[in-house]
Amino acid sequence: MGNALRSLFGHCCKPSTTSDHRPDSLGFHGGVSASTVGLSALAHDLFHFDITSQVPEGLSRHVVSSKKVQANWYRRLLEAWREANPPPKTAEEAARLLIETLKNQSKQDVEGLLVFYGLPLPHSLVEISAELPSTMPEGVEFEMQTIPVDGRAVADGDTVTVYVSVADPRESLCVPAQVNLDAVRRSKARTEKNYVKADALHQKIIDSGYRVLNIQNEEILARKYRIRLRGIDAPEGEMPYGKEAKEELVKLIQGKCLRVLVYGQDQYGRSVGDIYCSGIFIQEVMLKKGCAWHYVAFDKRPELARWENEARSKRVGLWALPNPEKPWEWRRKHPRAD
Repeated sequence: MGNALRSLFGHCCKPSTTSDHRPDSLGFHGGVSASTVGLSALAHDLFHFDITSQVPEGLSRHVVSSKKVQANWYRRLLEAWREANPPPKTAEEAARLLIETLKNQSKQDVEGLLVFYGLPLPHSLVEISAELPSTMPEGVEFEMQTIPVDGRAVADGDTVTVYVSVADPRESLCVPAQVNLDAVRRSKARTEKNYVKADALHQKIIDSGYRVLNIQNEEILARKYRIRLRGIDAPEGEMPYGKEAKEELVKLIQGKCLRVLVYGQDQYGRSVGDIYCSGIFIQEVMLKKGCAWHYVAFDKRPELARWENEARSKRVGLWALPNPEKPWEWRRKHPRAD
């Protein structure tokens, strides 16, 4: 058993208490929570197969091939997983490995296996084409590098709150003197275990648009920014597919540092920008997965239109809905209270 598979199984999976794979959790793999289903469920069964040579009992309800053929799939998947460098770390990567390894099998069997594990089907996988800009694009006012994003800071599919350390050269020149003074006083109050005073000082810092964050046991003074993803418009939370769009953005950026190219501010004081994360242009993924519309009234980039049309043609995400409503039209009918 490869160390990568053993590690993933040990950290993410717990053996099921029953061999029955029930459809009461995401996908059809029982005994695995929604947060670990897919990648870790597959790792669980590969781990089990490596020890027992047994395939999951419930799999035959989703594929047409015999158990003998299924066993051959798992042997090939084990070999592919061991050879992968790096091994799959996301549901999308696991789906790609499965599809490539079993490319000579029937479509019904491959898709049945993907559905069994709650992994993305072939038509919903996206190929990333956008390259990271090597020079500053025209119109960019400044660039920021964020500290790791808290998933709870994602408001919807096109808005997220981020923080930038004041150690950043640009930020270090902008910190109000009072904020620096309050941060020093707060640290001293905490050392003296005067937590009431420390909390009051931290609230003053927060009211000034900053916050002291604990990152890997180190306290970091950071500036708050609300980011509006440039060129896309995701469904509002109350709209059909609004929840799914938000969840997709959380999945893409949670716990990660972002590179944000800021082009200006909108009427709500949000910084409008392009977001890059782990080498991926986030707007491209959101459009290709059908989680947002191209906001053509504010951004004429042809690649955004092309990515939206790609999702439309595949009928993925919100484009699977019978008559998706444009977010800007929905907002006209439901104006903001503020």
